[in-house]
Parts: sequence; structure tokens; C-alpha cells
Amino acid sequence: MKKSHPIRRVVLATAATVSGIVLLLSLKPASDPGSAQAAGGAAPQQTAAAQESAQGGAEAAGAGTVTGSVAQTQYGPVQVRITVSGGKITKAEAVQAPSGGTSSQKTELAVPKLNQEAVAAQSADIDAVSGATYTSTGYKQSLQSALDQAKAAGSGSASGSSGSSAPAEQARTVTGSVAQTQYGPVQVRITVSGGKITKAEAVQAPSGGTSSQKTELAVPKLNQEAVAAGSADIDTVSGATYTSTGYKQSLQSALDQAGG
Repeated sequence: MKKSHPIRRVVLATAATVSGIVLLLSLKPASDPGSAQAAGGAAPQQTAAAQESAQGGAEAAGAGTVTGSVAQTQYGPVQVRITVSGGKITKAEAVQAPSGGTSSQKTELAVPKLNQEAVAAQSADIDAVSGATYTSTGYKQSLQSALDQAKAAGSGSASGSSGSSAPAEQARTVTGSVAQTQYGPVQVRITVSGGKITKAEAVQAPSGGTSSQKTELAVPKLNQEAVAAGSADIDTVSGATYTSTGYKQSLQSALDQAGG
């Protein structure tokens, strides 16, 4: 019995050691899954946040203002400006409309209705206001012009975004406000691309008698100078002071809209 006692102690010690190892092994996995779960739980949250940020960036569309071309009517010019956000018209307004006598009364009644219909219809397919047929027709023409410009700008940015990560700025056309001069209205339209004026033209200029002759001589020079200077800081054409002054005013208005 005395010889077997040391063996028994060895057996007991071995059993205790094995039990300890088993206990340690059983405790270790309990901590690992927790840490793995914590690490695994953080990754999906970051991914979801990234997706949400990307989705929000895609849905948030910048608002822009576009001015349609001038529509000449029997009672005066009509011109419409629209604000577009997310591909939809959010605001419409007439920056020019017939005025004077009964025309002012008809304009006051018709234009607010036309503005509302433009936003509601999201197109130039709107009803003419009774008693203001000419104004309504001119409004729809200028509105369609503004929509065409907005559509062209939207298509350009869409095609650009599908390409490189830093798409080139698309060309866009902006029409300045009308500058009234002693010999008639002057209005300038510019095409801007890459932050520079690539084209300038007068959509309205004094006409009739000697005014037509001066306009034919002055406007081409003013157009060239606007593109060359890239600003409204251009020289006055000799013999066409009023036209030059009005041109620069309308050009500056267009540049302000273009953000330049």
C-alpha cells in the first residue's frame, strides 16, 4: 500500500492538471466570440452609414435658375425664369410681360396663374388664360426655352457623372436681364463652359432707322469683346454708346446668374 501511494498522487496530480487545461480551454472560446461579435457588429454599421451617406448625396440635387429666351408678342415681350431642383420646376416667374394700359391689368391677372400652372404641370403644356391669349402664348414659348436649357444642362451632368470621378463642367446658356436704353431694349445671352464665356450674343438690341445700322456694327464687336474679356469690363463701341452700355449691363446680369 505504501508503494501504491506515490502513484496515486501522480494520478491525482495528472487528473488535476488535465482538468485545469480543460477549464482554460472552455473559458477562452467564451471571450473570443464576444470580441469577434463586437468587431463584426461595427463593420455593418459603418457600411450602412456609408450607404446612407451615398444615397443622400445621390438624392440631393442642386437647385438652378434658368431664364428662357424672349418671346415677342403683339403687346410686348414675354420672358420666363424657372428654378429647377431635383429635375422638377419649383418656381416659375415672368421677368418680362406686356405692360401699359389694359396690358398691365391682363398681365397681373394672367401671369400668377401661368406661374402656378407651370409648376403644377412641370412642362410648357399649360392652358392659356382667358383674355390674355398673346401673353399666354409668349409665356409658354419662353417657358419651353427655359425647360430646354435645363434639360440640356441636366443631360450633360448626368453623362458626365457616369464617366470619370471628376467630370468636366458642361456648357450652359444663360440670358441676362433686359437693359432699357434710350433707343430700345438690349439683352445678352452667353454660353459658359469651364467657367469661361465661349459665346455671347444679343437677343435684343435697338432697331429701326439708324439704330439698326449702329446695332449691326456694334453688337458683333461687343460679342467678341465679351468672349475675349470673359467679363462685362469691355470697351464701348464708338457711335453706339447707349447700346454698349445696355449690352454691358445685361452681360453682367448673365454673368451674375452664371456665377462668374
